[in-house]
Amino acid sequence: MADDEIKKEPEVTEPEEEVVEFEFNEDGEEDLKKTLKKFRADLKQLKAEKEEYLNGWQKERAEFANYRKQEDERRAVFSEAMRERILTRFLSVMDSFNMAFSNREAWEKVDENWRKGVEYIYSQLNTIFEEYGVKGVGEVGDTFDPNVYESIDVVETDKKEMDHTVATVIQKGYKLGERVVRPARVNVYEYKGGAQ
Repeated sequence: MADDEIKKEPEVTEPEEEVVEFEFNEDGEEDLKKTLKKFRADLKQLKAEKEEYLNGWQKERAEFANYRKQEDERRAVFSEAMRERILTRFLSVMDSFNMAFSNREAWEKVDENWRKGVEYIYSQLNTIFEEYGVKGVGEVGDTFDPNVYESIDVVETDKKEMDHTVATVIQKGYKLGERVVRPARVNVYEYKGGAQ
């Protein structure tokens, strides 16, 4: 191998050193007090710059952490909203099943194999709803809560213990977690006094 073929390593350049300027008095001698004073002033300036850079870096780091946290929250809210939107689209399917099952006499007359198949599909849909935290609300006898129920009509009762309880469920309601996605539409008992 010829000498000109030998690969040369790239030259490493040393960082430029800052030239230290010394202070001199009128006699041309170095004035150590003035030089030390200048060094202290330079050091003070460098410390201030360091603090400024450090504070700026810490501020940017905190802002980035906040941004990531906000972005995660936005993603979670969007995901939850999409999940709710999809699940609420299936509520009309659940209503159809509930209407079919509500007339027990007619439902019992349907061919048993067909009925079991439809009940199995309903069970699968309920299982999916449960997996996603969707729960049905609206049972006869429940205490009326305007946050969960929508009162359609009032049914008078002479039994005080039934006052403000659900008399009939017209349309089942649903909760996603603790949030009501659709209130149950119900008739509510109202106590009017009288014999008990």
